[in-house]
Amino acid sequence: MSRLYTENLTVSYGGADIVKGLNVRIPDGKVTAIIGPNGCGKSTLLKAMARILVAKAGAVYLDGKEIGKESTRKIARKLAILPQTMTAPEGLTVGELVSYGRFPHQRGMGRMKADDVKSVEWALQVTGVSEFRNREVDALSGGQRQRVWIAMALAQETEIILLDEPTTYLDLCHQLEVLELLRHLNRKENRTVVMVIHDLNQAARFADYLVAMKDGTIVKEGTPEEVMTREVLRNVFHIDVEIGLDPRTRKPVCLTYDLLQTPFASREEALA
Repeated sequence: MSRLYTENLTVSYGGADIVKGLNVRIPDGKVTAIIGPNGCGKSTLLKAMARILVAKAGAVYLDGKEIGKESTRKIARKLAILPQTMTAPEGLTVGELVSYGRFPHQRGMGRMKADDVKSVEWALQVTGVSEFRNREVDALSGGQRQRVWIAMALAQETEIILLDEPTTYLDLCHQLEVLELLRHLNRKENRTVVMVIHDLNQAARFADYLVAMKDGTIVKEGTPEEVMTREVLRNVFHIDVEIGLDPRTRKPVCLTYDLLQTPFASREEALA
């Protein structure tokens, strides 16, 4: 079953089709990772599913209804997105930022009610940032800031969360911190998580379902075992890989990889 899916979705930038007739069904209650080379349409697909981008053709559906025809507030009660780059206004505290996630549920002057306060407190606690509630967002480390943005998304109380490269610019420790948090939200809170991620081993370790894209189309989708194969990765990334099994997680891992063809020409080829 899938609450969020696309049918023949095509999205364009500047007249060029970036996403081309995609049919994707996001598994409910699972962590889905979208992988693929730069420029293949991963982020474009995610933004289209969040209604940030308008489809040129086809449509995105949520709970059986075309997402483009629903009100923004109604969609925001069901689906939250964390874009790749987020900037908080100068001087904004953690508590204030997280409270913005309650906007879709507020009426009139937008004052916080008891339910809003309860949701914000829960989001601060589950992401481990309660101690920073009175600190300015800009004063936090990269990993801490990322958890705060996730807390804001959680305060929306949506069952579906979309994240565009949530580990970008973070060191390995903070990457694992964020990914463990997302897995916790999925396992303990039953949130459906969809993320664009570049690290193949992290994708295989933390996701239940992978969608591999190339040139705006889907090459392969399925479990990590089905997608993380030598043939699929050769096709998608133009690399020759050796796939092994992580002894702790029992998930596939790329042990080593090489370019199928060097992008550098020899002196003779360059001068020919």
